[in-house]
Amino acid sequence: MRTDLLTRRRFAQAGLAGCAGLGLLATLPLPLRAQPKAVQAPRWAASWAAAPLDYLPAPLFPGLPAMPARQQRFEGQSLRQLVVSALGGERVRVRFSNLFGRQPLRIMEASVGLAAGADAVAPATLQRLRFGGRISVLIAPGREVWSDGASLAIPAGRTVAVSYQIPAGTPFGTVHALGPTVMTPDAAVMRANWRGATPSPMAHIVTGLDIAVQATPRVVVAFGDSITQGTGNGEVSPASYPDRLAQRLREQTGMQGGFAVINAGIGGNRLLVDGTGPRGVDRFRRDALGQSGVTHVLILIGINDLGVSLPVAMQGLSPAFRPASTEQLAAGLQQLIGQARERVVKVLLGTITPFKGAAYWSEEKELRRQALNRWIRGRQDVDAVVDFDQALRDAADPAAMNPLYDSGDHLHPGPAGYAAMGDAVDLRELTE
Repeated sequence: MRTDLLTRRRFAQAGLAGCAGLGLLATLPLPLRAQPKAVQAPRWAASWAAAPLDYLPAPLFPGLPAMPARQQRFEGQSLRQLVVSALGGERVRVRFSNLFGRQPLRIMEASVGLAAGADAVAPATLQRLRFGGRISVLIAPGREVWSDGASLAIPAGRTVAVSYQIPAGTPFGTVHALGPTVMTPDAAVMRANWRGATPSPMAHIVTGLDIAVQATPRVVVAFGDSITQGTGNGEVSPASYPDRLAQRLREQTGMQGGFAVINAGIGGNRLLVDGTGPRGVDRFRRDALGQSGVTHVLILIGINDLGVSLPVAMQGLSPAFRPASTEQLAAGLQQLIGQARERVVKVLLGTITPFKGAAYWSEEKELRRQALNRWIRGRQDVDAVVDFDQALRDAADPAAMNPLYDSGDHLHPGPAGYAAMGDAVDLRELTE
């Protein structure tokens, strides 16, 4: 009996005999109307990122004047920043930041493509970025925006060029140290070759590149100061320990979904006090846990809190002028650990590296470093401790860095030192 031909009249005529078959009718399949497939939003994973900071220097200590700086402005030029995409994929989006701007920031237009040198893009890959379907966007002070997703086939490890134009008269606001940038006059966002482009002394505004993914990659954020950023004797090194860690992970086989190592280091940054960049306890949620798809954080911060202090005669003027105690630094690190745990992100905690001979070292600071490292090594609430101290120290003088690893300032490692740090990470903690 075809259920779709039953009518009220036939049910009435069927009488009580028909009622006996109603239970069977209820079990027969009825034709279903085709439902439209739900459109799944792409799952984004961080493939490159930089930790932003304010172009205008903050005071070294609260209550003291900042170093004077001449406010600079954009002159209507276009900028092109190069970033290396750790992940491969077919679709990308770019983050533009006005976190430290003091007025609205207009991105007049922007584009993305595969780099073909320091100032050029492969023409066939160059395409315009859009923001909610529009070619421009206005970003309020203290905010950041992502572009719409754009189709772009990117092999893992390929350099991507992000180009954008800013109106003349816009003051510098949000900057960072990662990603070489060039500038050229006027509107050039959709021009592939920028012959004669001028190198920029700093990178602006572009702070993230995400890739749409199918499988789940491991996104490891290295969070810290100049020793994470990769400074060596006052200069940003072409290598850093996150670079070496990424190289080791590339050599692993069979890692489904791939991986990205994000460098969220800021040279001069401290855990407890604002200065070069916001203090670590304030920026951790954004710069580490805020990266798309983050799975692991590797925390190495505190050496500037130990080292930077005012003369004893001035320390009584304010608690901010006194060097941080071991207990204060431990409490700050514990705060970061707790925030990561709340997000179900795995935590690797690094010991503070030796710095005897550096300009701000003292025996008293060394005692606090050793005490903090004992606390770090005793953590049971982290997934792993990475003993950077042991990896770098001089066997003949454990308070000092091994001369083979020293950049020359006794604080920052050189290339061999950064390689030793990257080798100190147990890859099983990132791959299991």
